[in-house]
Amino acid sequence: MKIKAWIQAFRLRTLPLAFSCIFMGAFTAGIDGYFQADILTWSLITTLFLQILSNLANDYGDASSGVDGDHRTGPKRTVSSGLITKGQMKNALITFSLLSLGSGLYLVWLSFGDQWAKVLVFIALGLGAIAAAIKYTVGSRPYGYAGLGDFFVLVFFGLVGVGGNYFLYTSTLDAWVLLPALSCGFLAVGVLNVNNIRDIESDKASGKYSIPVRIGRKNAVYYHWFLIGGAIAAMLGFCLLKDLGAGAYLFLLVTPILFFNARAVKIKQTSEGLDPYLKQLALTTLLFVLLFGFGEQLF
Repeated sequence: MKIKAWIQAFRLRTLPLAFSCIFMGAFTAGIDGYFQADILTWSLITTLFLQILSNLANDYGDASSGVDGDHRTGPKRTVSSGLITKGQMKNALITFSLLSLGSGLYLVWLSFGDQWAKVLVFIALGLGAIAAAIKYTVGSRPYGYAGLGDFFVLVFFGLVGVGGNYFLYTSTLDAWVLLPALSCGFLAVGVLNVNNIRDIESDKASGKYSIPVRIGRKNAVYYHWFLIGGAIAAMLGFCLLKDLGAGAYLFLLVTPILFFNARAVKIKQTSEGLDPYLKQLALTTLLFVLLFGFGEQLF
């Protein structure tokens, strides 16, 4: 029973979204002639630990703040339901913080060796990622409750996730990589937006001021369309500016699924109706990235 509870707390369905930016960083580096399988492997391992850490912190934070109370419309978390104690969850947070740090340090060593300036920059980014994962819902002033979650998701699932991973391979910066970084970031924010629209009433009741709570459901739907459209436009811009072959445009095959998701966000009014579209958008984001990368390489 405890194992099942921990698997529930890990929320493994969020991993496809987390891995998307890692694959995008690897693909964009490969386009420029840089790729190392060991860097990809340890990037995925580090991201796995960070994402689980974020999910555990979210579980603990929501239970501590009262957001995950009887009025919650989304899935119940393990701490608030009593499946895992607060003490056990604190220990898990420490464990996954250490795993993330250790894995991240090894990844940075693989990439840069004794280039200490670069090592220190990435250690700072890694510590920032760990802090962001925890502070989303934990602490006296969690930024997720102030409506800043969208910004941090855009940064860590987009700009840092893609751009930082690209730098691990290349040790250089390419301004055009900002476009696929924004593409991944917009889709990741889209997943958060579906989550927040689903929970809009319970978040209002508990004082969690997400973007949908602040701007209202109708405007949150328009915002969702902007995120979906922006992701597609940014990726198209990258392919055109880099003069990539026709295979790179295979990501457009998922455009109907993305539009279907945006339409569902508009017409589905219940928590139960919206919940499946979180997983759908996360999986579609991964497919979006894989079609782009493998399409560019194979065709």
